[in-house]
Amino acid sequence: MTTSQTPAHAATHAPTRAAAARPLRTFLALDAAVTAANGLIYLLAAGPVGDLLGLGTGFLRGIGVFLTLYGGLVALLASRPVPGTAATKAVIEANALWTVASVATAVFGWFGPNIVGTVWTVLQAAVVGAFAALQSSGLRRLGN
Repeated sequence: MTTSQTPAHAATHAPTRAAAARPLRTFLALDAAVTAANGLIYLLAAGPVGDLLGLGTGFLRGIGVFLTLYGGLVALLASRPVPGTAATKAVIEANALWTVASVATAVFGWFGPNIVGTVWTVLQAAVVGAFAALQSSGLRRLGN
């Protein structure tokens, strides 16, 4: 084999940066889908969801708008072949902050949820915290 064949051969077997970003993109896309779906449910069914969780409809609609927009932005980031490092770190930090705020909300009873609402808040915190951990892992895989 000549030296001119080695780089081409190595390039075909070496994973590309876009391929290495695939897990990160998957975790971002899942986060976007879950977040936007949750936001839309809060927007479109604020009354029944509010009754179930013991939360006000105005409060749920406000969170619904935020989550729907946030989910759309995360989806846009996930659509990039290699998501930007700074934007991905911002998503991870926002998810970590949401997780901490959700746990504090459940512990201190902020916004007055009932038992179902408190359990839902803790479950949401676990899911969002898992997304933050998975996204952080995916970003580390890229060497960032």
